Amino acid sequence: MKIALMDSGIGLLAAAAALRKLRPDADLVLSSDPASMPWGPRTPEEVTALALGCVRAAAALEPDVLVVACNTASVQALAALRAELEPGVPVIGTVPAIKPAAALGGPVAIWATPSTTGSAYQRGLIRDFGGSAGVTEVACPGLADAVEHGDAAAIDQAIAYAAARTPAGTAAIVLGCTHYELVADRIRAAVAPLAAPGFTLHGSADAVAAQALRRVTGPDRLGGGTVTVLHAGRPAALPPAATGYAEGRALLGAAPAPASAPASAG
Repeated sequence: MKIALMDSGIGLLAAAAALRKLRPDADLVLSSDPASMPWGPRTPEEVTALALGCVRAAAALEPDVLVVACNTASVQALAALRAELEPGVPVIGTVPAIKPAAALGGPVAIWATPSTTGSAYQRGLIRDFGGSAGVTEVACPGLADAVEHGDAAAIDQAIAYAAARTPAGTAAIVLGCTHYELVADRIRAAVAPLAAPGFTLHGSADAVAAQALRRVTGPDRLGGGTVTVLHAGRPAALPPAATGYAEGRALLGAAPAPASAPASAG
């Protein structure tokens, strides 16, 4: 089985690590374009073009399913990505886990990039799945970039900024950016002193990984557990910052794939 994941940068590590736990044999293709980050301030047309480049590069390696492991790309480009690949290759988007968080009944905060916070997309999710839970949108300026570059001081500063704007007594935080899942423990520690008893943190990686495996069609081929990394369509290695996160270290222990990646994003 071969599974492709795309993101602007290393935010895809969380879903990739979740897939590795579920299917250690699966061959993973990690397609991103970190030089173009951040995607949040870009226009929908720019995000779509960048995401299509990553997807086309991954599709050239014939995956069984593709995961859009990026909230911004899921918001702005999912329809275009599905039009590009489906029905031949199922495309799985990433949606913030508002519904399970709100189902617990307490106040919920959604941490997301400034461009996603307050967006019609996120407001629609709150309307459709927030139920009776009070939901607060919390912008996290700079956090995704800090995570991407492994800048510990900037990560702590961005988390502290968002934590100070999270209401006391919050029962659950939904992580609305895949990069944030790589520092979930640091977010939990920063918020815990003011959070409600039994406070929970909700990412999307586990649910997305399970959905990707459910959507695979055709024979269940055993893979070799390899990892192929593409940056803007070109063969690459996981960036040094990936070693700062447990998810990245887990993938670095996998076998490298043969050097057969496409020369460009197409």
